[in-house]
Amino acid sequence: MANDGIAIRDARAGQDITSRLLEFAFAAFLLLVFVGLSPFAVRDPNVLVGGETIAAGEGDLIRQICYLIVFFTIGVIAIQREGLRTLDAMPVMLAALLVWCALSALWSPEPDVTIRRVGLEVVVVLSVVLGINNLGVERCLRILRLVLALVLIVNWISIPILPQAVHLPNETDPSIVGDWRGLYFHKNITGAVCAVSAMLFLYYAIRDKSRADWLLLAATIGFLIMTRSKSSMGLLPLAVGAGAIYYWAWRRPLDRAIISIVALLFAALAATLILLNYDAIAHILADPQEFTGRTAIWQAEAGFIRDHPWLGSGFGSFADTGALSPLHDYVGASWVDAVSHGHNGYLQLTVTLGFVGLALGLIAVILTPAAAFWRIDDMDRLLKAFLFSLFVFFVFHNLTESDFLESDGASWVVFLMMMAALRDYRLRQSR
Repeated sequence: MANDGIAIRDARAGQDITSRLLEFAFAAFLLLVFVGLSPFAVRDPNVLVGGETIAAGEGDLIRQICYLIVFFTIGVIAIQREGLRTLDAMPVMLAALLVWCALSALWSPEPDVTIRRVGLEVVVVLSVVLGINNLGVERCLRILRLVLALVLIVNWISIPILPQAVHLPNETDPSIVGDWRGLYFHKNITGAVCAVSAMLFLYYAIRDKSRADWLLLAATIGFLIMTRSKSSMGLLPLAVGAGAIYYWAWRRPLDRAIISIVALLFAALAATLILLNYDAIAHILADPQEFTGRTAIWQAEAGFIRDHPWLGSGFGSFADTGALSPLHDYVGASWVDAVSHGHNGYLQLTVTLGFVGLALGLIAVILTPAAAFWRIDDMDRLLKAFLFSLFVFFVFHNLTESDFLESDGASWVVFLMMMAALRDYRLRQSR
């Protein structure tokens, strides 16, 4: 009996050690995503696209090695605990989308680049999925909360200390001079991280009645305002409002029906207004200078899609590929050689993966989570409302930015965590 007791204690100690190691690995993964290896990078004013500097390939090998170490740690512990059954945590349609990304190397102008970027994408996706499946949603969110609180504190401290924490006067786009960017490369990245942080801190402030989280929320909103990131500032109240409506109405069938009908009516009204003002909207979109240069990128993307509708240019061929960029022959200026993303996640999916990839992407990242949110189940209502806020934010955020499949982009990783949390709940129910 004594030996049995020792064996049980040893087993529990082993589990505690692996759990701590898994938590450490997941925290290291999130630090790589949200802080990276070159925070406060100095922007090069000679290579700017739509106000964004491209620091292509800096520290690329070291970054990949770090991600592989973290992924190996998470993967080994996950397989040790559950065997290959742990791969059930991967959403099926997301796996199919990644397979299509890998196949696109067959027609990519840079197949080695495509394969390398697909590899990093798979590592990032599996690190999130396996981490949440083995640590649980609550522990992963608490780690995320700690990392985002650290980022927020560092951002505030950096403003009076580091000149490059603010967009400097040497920016090609004078409209962003003076905007706060903190440790990130561009104010729009900072804005999205601040919006995510605000939603997470609000969730914990309400759930735990935590004064610390209310203070973090206030500090986050203050920093977001100073970034002047219009997309994030505009979408944050929309996303929080959508989450509040979801929380109060979704469990009651009548309220759910009313909300759905109202949403459809608003969508019909918006479509009608667009049709009535089509000429004015078309005139705005025809001006390459509108939306801080985004329309020039959108026009080039639309032209490429018309000529290559089904397969696209190949995953990872869009950004930092110079003259091999799929948009190179569709614009009359050299800035396209350094373009970092398409400022529209849906268009960029179509450019790189064709309509086939777009269909897979919409099913994987839009319809599958939407079906989970539509379903009435026993998942914690406040948690699900928070996840719904994230979903709404990124669905609309991708109209002006490109988050989907952006390897270790902070916004994409948070979206993955939202999808993995929904999948994890379904798996635990079925088991």
